[in-house]
Amino acid sequence: MATPDFILALRKKIGSDPLWLSGVTAVVVRDDQVLLAKRADNGKWTAVTGIIDPGEQPADAAAREVLEETGIVAVPERLAMVHVTDPVVYDNGDQTQYLDLVFRFAWQSGVPSPDDGENTAAEWFALDDLPPMSDDMCKRIAAAVSNEQAAQYVFSPPSPGGA
Repeated sequence: MATPDFILALRKKIGSDPLWLSGVTAVVVRDDQVLLAKRADNGKWTAVTGIIDPGEQPADAAAREVLEETGIVAVPERLAMVHVTDPVVYDNGDQTQYLDLVFRFAWQSGVPSPDDGENTAAEWFALDDLPPMSDDMCKRIAAAVSNEQAAQYVFSPPSPGGA
């Protein structure tokens, strides 16, 4: 599913104005490999990402997105990172920004396949041979595959003299 119905309903009310959303990134690991999907909209390789539906638990949302987008069954192991994405402006002018929860997942079963039309490919990549990706996506993956058990978070201290 490309855009959830609840967002389409909100967009009817607010137009293209900025919309703050909760999102998830699922970094699925199998041995020394990570699952990546090639996005249909921009051709970039990423870990699986998605929007949390109202009332949905974040880890459940991430597992749902992995299954919908790649056909892979995976289980969450830990929350790896909490951060805010840069603002996004879509081709249609819609503006959004995400509070993103990055989870490390363990592969359980399935063969990668771009199942829902949001991606043109889904493949396993060796952690030491990843395709080109944004710095932000590389940070999400690094947080998830690290041995650190505590979640990382991004902290931007207030500027001097700021409110």
